[in-house]
Parts: sequence; structure tokens; C-alpha cells
Amino acid sequence: PCWSEYLTTRIEQNMIVNCTCPISECRAQPTTAFICSIISSEEIIAKYEKALLRGYVECCSNLTWCTNPQGCDQILLKDGFGYGAACSKCSWISCFNCNFPEAHYPASCSHMSHMTCAKCNHGFCWRCLKPWKPTHKDYYNCSAMVSKAAWQEKRFQDYNERCTFHHHAREFATSLRNRVSAISEMPKIRTLTFVLDACKALEQARKVLAYSCVYSYYNQDTESMDIVEQQTESLELHTNAL
Repeated sequence: PCWSEYLTTRIEQNMIVNCTCPISECRAQPTTAFICSIISSEEIIAKYEKALLRGYVECCSNLTWCTNPQGCDQILLKDGFGYGAACSKCSWISCFNCNFPEAHYPASCSHMSHMTCAKCNHGFCWRCLKPWKPTHKDYYNCSAMVSKAAWQEKRFQDYNERCTFHHHAREFATSLRNRVSAISEMPKIRTLTFVLDACKALEQARKVLAYSCVYSYYNQDTESMDIVEQQTESLELHTNAL
């Protein structure tokens, strides 16, 4: 009974991986066979098996969980190219190089972490709040000219509004695809595969347009940006038509 209570508590607290004997001097770890012979609850055993699987995935550098914020328990194999193929279960595309929840091409991983103060132009990482450049000193000194600060703030707002718009438009496309999918399952309805394909293309286009705003905001190469802006404008035009 003591072992059963001890192991159950460790499993429920998600502390079963690397669990050792409760006697302080003993570092022996209970085996899976021993734990399964002690615990009779199927629910607790299921939690234990999930903990083992989670620990295995975390130990494997080439494996990761699907990062779909809506929830997905699929395990993905990293392909080494920054983002992998769509999840076979939910079709979500994850980024393997950073903790951002989805693939964000054409914006780089640094773009998704790099924030810039609109007043003083201080660059910092939004995850840890530390200065973006370790050699940068006076990052608390917000004495930039008002005109420059106002221009930077307006520029940020413009790109942010465009990015937000495309994210909302992408949500609309997803909702539209779900509605069309539900209709296509009704009897006596002719195939709507081409409409579903169009909705999927719309979702992907909106996603690229949203992250293109991030890419454009941080890119300082004027010559290359002219080409990017032209391509983005063309894509946005065709996306709106679609």
C-alpha cells in the first residue's frame, strides 16, 4: 500500500520519470514491470505511459511534439530545414528551430523574437527581455527625437495592422473550409473538393502574407525589399481575388 500511494502520487504530479526508491540512501529506480504490478488503476497507468512517452520525445533531438495551439498529440520527426512537413494528424506546420508555435516563413526565427522599442529603438528579446546586442550599453536611455520615435511607431503600427489583418483573414479561411467540408458530407451534394483546395490555398497565402509583414519590417536592404514588396503585393492581390 505504501508503494502504491507513493507511485500514484509521483505519477499524478508528473514526477515519475527518474523516480527512485523513497528511502533516501537508496537510488534504485522502480522498473516499468514493478510499477504496473503495484498500480491497479488503468487511469493512473495511462498517465504513467504518457509520462514515459513524453520523456522519450524530450530526450530525442530529432523528435518533437506538434505545436498546434488548438492541441495535438502527434509526434513529429525533425527534417533539419527549420520547418517540417504538415502534421499528418492536424496538418499544422511547426517550426523546429525556435519556440514559435508555427512555421513562419519568410520571417526568420530571429524576427519572431527580436522586438524594437518604438521610442528609443532599443532591440531586445521578447522571451527573456535581455538586450538583443550584448555590447549595447545605454538601452534604458529613451532620449530619441520625438519625430523619429513617431515615425518608428507609425511604421510599426502599419506593419502590425497588416499582419493582424492577414491572421484574421486566415481564421476566416479556416472557418470557411470547415463549413464547406461539413456541406460536402451531406447526401446528394456534388463534390466540393475544388472549393476545399481553394480554401487551403487561401489559408496558406494568408499565413505567408502575415509573416511577410514581419520579414519586411525588420529587413533593411532597400534593393531586395523592393522585390519583396512587389511579390507581396502581387500575392495579396491574387489572394483577395481568391
